[in-house]
Amino acid sequence: MTNKYTKPYFIPALSLKLLGAIALGILYHTIYAGDTNNYFHHASIIYRAFGDSFSAGLHLLTTDGTVTPDIARYTSQMTWFGADSKEYFVIRVAALGALLGFDTYSVTALFFAVLSFSGMWAMYMTFAKIRPQVYKELAVAVFFLPSVFFWGSGLLKDSLCLGGLGWLFYAFYRGTIEKKNILRCVIIGIIAVRVVAYMKVYILLAFVPPAALWVFNENTARIRSVAVRWMARPFLLLGGSLVAIYAMGQIAAADARFNIDKIGAQSKLTATYLQGVSKQENGSGYNIGEQDGTIAGMAKLAPQAVVVALFRPFLWESRNPTMLLSALEATYFLFLTVRIFYRVGLFKALRTITASPVLTLCFVFSLVFAISVGISSGNFGTLVRYKIPLMPFYLSGLYILQSMTQPVVVTTRRPAVTMRRA
Repeated sequence: MTNKYTKPYFIPALSLKLLGAIALGILYHTIYAGDTNNYFHHASIIYRAFGDSFSAGLHLLTTDGTVTPDIARYTSQMTWFGADSKEYFVIRVAALGALLGFDTYSVTALFFAVLSFSGMWAMYMTFAKIRPQVYKELAVAVFFLPSVFFWGSGLLKDSLCLGGLGWLFYAFYRGTIEKKNILRCVIIGIIAVRVVAYMKVYILLAFVPPAALWVFNENTARIRSVAVRWMARPFLLLGGSLVAIYAMGQIAAADARFNIDKIGAQSKLTATYLQGVSKQENGSGYNIGEQDGTIAGMAKLAPQAVVVALFRPFLWESRNPTMLLSALEATYFLFLTVRIFYRVGLFKALRTITASPVLTLCFVFSLVFAISVGISSGNFGTLVRYKIPLMPFYLSGLYILQSMTQPVVVTTRRPAVTMRRA
């Protein structure tokens, strides 16, 4: 899935993902003590179970959460055991990596990096096919943002979510817009949805509605007759809305915390907890206002949440090297956003975004996701990980918007005139 233009980026992008996975492991093993160590510890238990009994190891990989005598001595060592545990899903995948690498952390981490990269490459090729004029800039947006290749490469939930989101984006475009390999795209889409839903269902809640709008806009624009287009538009919009609502309902049903009447309360609970953590970790927290646990209260904080997710931490808010990298990215996002909207003009930029289905997807998803993570994080250290799914889409949207609105320079060459001697 490459061409002569994108092929040069394959090896550098993959190498950077592998490097990010190893670097994250070194950081956690030497300075932090956190999830990646716990995931590998649990995966090692499953690996040892395979060494004792293949059936016991296979049972741990495929368990429905019931503790039976053959696996009881292993599950007693697992604090995250359970079929409904989001962490246990990551552990299952990590156990496959441990089996491939004979219980070696580095091989398991690289396994996660490859899984993540596969989805990111699918995302890049989709963007490059939509707007090939900026394939170089799109490579930067998808592969070369430090936060994305660092936090989205190692043995963490974020790597699997990022890879799943990339494959879902590809499946939407290939199956519903290009209408090619539909069965394969349905299978890929279902797998991607299940992978992301197992761990971070709110990513899907932010992505599915603008993706449905994207499909609706693309298919409506392809109707050649203006009259038929306007007649079909309400029916297509209604159909797309019903599909999106049904999908969101099914997604939310997988996690009761994200039912529409509980989102505000859950956001407040998460933010309060993370702000407490930040106080224990020398103040990497931020405060955008008091939450009251309601949807209306979240709406009031939405503008501040967008700013904090896209353009903060500011450089002077950096407290450590990882925060400094995030601040540099946020500064670039702010600079590029202001420059493009200033040069193009606010109203022309907005018209271009609403007229281009892929831009609508990129910016609507980015803004919705920015609001959700900006309100609920309350901690820059956590925010830098939470926001990486929006970063490739937002920056790709900026580059595509810049390409679509910049004037076309036409150069003409005078034909050479040769003089002959008489």
